[in-house]
Amino acid sequence: MPKVHDKTAKTAKKLHVKSGDTVMVIAGHSKGTIAEVIKAIPSENQVIVKGVNMQTKHVKPQGEGETGRIDIAEAPIHASNVQLYSTKESTVSRVGSAIKDGKKVRILKKTGEILD
Repeated sequence: MPKVHDKTAKTAKKLHVKSGDTVMVIAGHSKGTIAEVIKAIPSENQVIVKGVNMQTKHVKPQGEGETGRIDIAEAPIHASNVQLYSTKESTVSRVGSAIKDGKKVRILKKTGEILD
């Protein structure tokens, strides 16, 4: 009997960026912005970048005597719209891996800078 694939199930993909990495946004409204990745969401192939894709949410007062507020927070963007950025060389690069002192580390392909 053939296997039935569940199209609603999401599988975690390996992202080229991790939280804490410095990236440059290469597509969209914030193109050219250099910032830090706050959170990576591998199951949705998205990342949250500091100061990019800001969304406002108007919150009504819930209790008596409470006032309403406007919350401003970063929303996720697709991981393909960011590229790793080298602050030393001021350039963007793809990620690669190398063995240093018996450990596998992430490096920038263009500059050879170690990320981990």
